[in-house]
Amino acid sequence: MDTLTRLHMATAKAQQQDDLPDYLAARIIAIASQLQSSHSLQDELDELIEQLVLYDTYGQTGYIGMGVNNLILEGTICRLEEKLKDNPLPVQE
Repeated sequence: MDTLTRLHMATAKAQQQDDLPDYLAARIIAIASQLQSSHSLQDELDELIEQLVLYDTYGQTGYIGMGVNNLILEGTICRLEEKLKDNPLPVQE
């Protein structure tokens, strides 16, 4: 399974099962739509997918402080958006 498929699946699962807010999901899907199968952001996308798997609306707030919450996830999304803005990738046709 390629990275973009895994990203879409992790986003959908986090939305359906873990209450990922729609506005964050929309930003993730917008990032995915800008990428092609071969891209230079593999490490960042793998990090985003891992964060989606660990996503918890209330993460980092409990006694143990585990999970990934909106703020952590949004930080990763912002970094990806900045990288795409600074180095636009060719649009897939």
